Parts: sequence; structure tokens; C-alpha cells
Amino acid sequence: MRYAKRAGSYKPFEASFRIMNSSFSSLIPLLIFSLHAGRFLRKNGLLCLVCGSMWLPVKAQDTFTFQGTEVPPGTKAHIRLAVSAPEGKTTIPVTLFHGAKAGPVLGITAGVHGYEYAPILAAQKLIHQIDPSQLSGTVILVQIANVESFSGRSPYINPKDGKNLNRVFPGKAEGSMTERVAHIISEQVIARSDFFLDMHSGDAPEDLRPYTAYYHHDDHPGLSDSSRQMALHMGFDHVIKMDGTNKDYLKPDHSSLYCSAEAFKRGIPAMDIECGRLGIVEEERVEKIVTGVLELLKYVRLQEGTAVLTPGTLIFHERSYLSSPESGIFYPLKSSGDYVEKGMKLGYITDFFGNITAEVFTEKSGVILYMLGTPPVNKGETLASIGLLD
Repeated sequence: MRYAKRAGSYKPFEASFRIMNSSFSSLIPLLIFSLHAGRFLRKNGLLCLVCGSMWLPVKAQDTFTFQGTEVPPGTKAHIRLAVSAPEGKTTIPVTLFHGAKAGPVLGITAGVHGYEYAPILAAQKLIHQIDPSQLSGTVILVQIANVESFSGRSPYINPKDGKNLNRVFPGKAEGSMTERVAHIISEQVIARSDFFLDMHSGDAPEDLRPYTAYYHHDDHPGLSDSSRQMALHMGFDHVIKMDGTNKDYLKPDHSSLYCSAEAFKRGIPAMDIECGRLGIVEEERVEKIVTGVLELLKYVRLQEGTAVLTPGTLIFHERSYLSSPESGIFYPLKSSGDYVEKGMKLGYITDFFGNITAEVFTEKSGVILYMLGTPPVNKGETLASIGLLD
């Protein structure tokens, strides 16, 4: 199902495979193509045959042209996308892996927040882990979407214009630096993708436990389920449902704001990774992201192999947020990943003389997905996000 903007509204196109024989139950992963088969086949001029558990393109792979660079089948290329803005110039480093065989396009972004280092270093490792000669399709990997944030060691925002890249999508061709970066990613990466992944971690103050997240919209169940299946097949045991059914950012007359929401709004199955914490580098978290991406390549049939569900995966359909009642110094009594019951003490806040000014208690039971992990706190800031269990 793909949105087509017509007369101010989004209307879906339907194009699907149907596997009628129950003996083909092992082919369930191929259903992820159901929303995109028509578009993909038209775009590439392919005849698709479903046989056993294989995706069989019968046309040789063509050269992939990306921003003027021609990438032959079975090779990779490193490309710098130039950005000129009123605040100055920057670049977007992209690695493009063009498979030896035809197949879908997977777009990936790292470093939308430049202080979130685990995805950025995972992307660096993927340069050597993804072998284009073994791919059936193409991977467009944005190494660092927000170079100025990364270089300036700036949490959340681009210091050149003070804007959060993950709040300005789809961007503007004639906007500020951050808005122009968002526009280029929207038009040159997201628009060319059949599947999309945005990779994040806990920023400087965020103590976060790893999870994947996917978009859902009641009016688009097929697209939502494809996104869900992506999130479930990356080897993470905590999965968040981001329900955008009644959210403005998924309405046709509103901006998408978020990188992966822009993809979903265009009818592209989209998801996020959150893995890493406190703006630090932990090799275990970096490797978890690398492994997850390689699993995703299998699931969307870019690479041979079978991605499997993680036993005991928890799916959270709702989250509860706790805000700070006071400014001062926060002392957490719990950590990310902890299970908490309603009414349990999460921590307390003091003034700058050590006097307790507020105690913080959980309002609902669930798992702490992330919480404030550094002492400074301002009134109204999020102290914790708790995933609620059914």
C-alpha cells in the first residue's frame, strides 16, 4: 500500500501477492513485499517468481545512479552529498551498496542526532560487514545525517542553526541548514527506498535500554504490519508500537517531523532502532545494532538466510511519561530496563543545597525504556519513559 497525494489527500494503491496454499507457510516473510510488489516491479522491470523460499529476479541488475555517481552491480561507493545553506556548508556522507542481483532498496540513516554514537559506529562497521556481491538489491546507508551535531558534540540539535533534525522532516529545499539536510534525505534516500530504518541511541543524558519501534496507523493495516514485522525480525526482545493513527504528524496537511515517519507517510514500511545510552560507546550495543541490521537484510530478502523472531519478545503498545515537577539535581533510584510497579519510587530531586524538593513515583506499571541518567534536571523535562504491558 502506497500513499499517493491527490487533491490534498493520501489515497492508497494496492498491490499484493497472495499465497493461497497453506503449505507455503514458510514463505510468510515474503509477505513483506505485498505492499510494494507493484511499485518495485514497475520500477525495475522485473518478473517475480515465488518458488520455495526464494525471491527470483529474472532481470540482471542495472547500474544504480545516485546523485550523479554510477554504482555498478556488486560494488559499493562512498558519496558525499553537499549541502549549502545560509549558515554555511556541510556534507552528508553516504555509503551505497549495490547488489549483484536485483531486489529492493533499503534506506538507513545513522546520526540524525550526532551525539548518539552507537549507531554511527555501527554504520562504520557495516561498511565492511555488508558485501554487495552477496546482495539482491541496494542499501543506501547514511553514515552521519547530522555532521555538524556530531562534529560539534552537540546533543539533539545542529549548533549551526539550533534545530533538531528529527523535528523538521520533510525539510525545505530553501530552508536553514538542518531543514535542507532533511529535504535531501527525504528526496534522495527515503523517496528511493522500499524499506526504511532510522537508527538512534540514548543521547547525552538518556539512560536507555535497547529496543526497536515501528509505526502503526489504523487506516493502513498492511503498511503497519510490514513495519511491525521488520521491527520483530532484528533480534531485539523489546519492541515499541508507535501508534500514529490520531497524530498530526501522519496527517496529509501536517509535516512528518520525524525521519522514519516521513518514510511511513510515503507508504514505505519504516522503523527505528534505539540502542546505546548516555552518549557513550559500548561495544556490546554497537555490535547489537550491526547484528540487527544484518538480520533485517535477511528478512527483506536483500541477503540470503532466514531472520528469526527473538523468543520472549515483549511488545509495548503504549508508553507512560513522567515529567520533572522541579528543577535541580535528580537522583535516580532505578535504571533503564527495570520493571516498576505503580506507585514505586523512581527517584528524588534536591535543590543546590541538598534539600529534597520532590520525590518521583511511577504512575503506571511497566518497563523503564529510558530515563534521565545525569544529575541536571529542569522542571517539565522527561524523567522516564515506561513501556506498558498488556
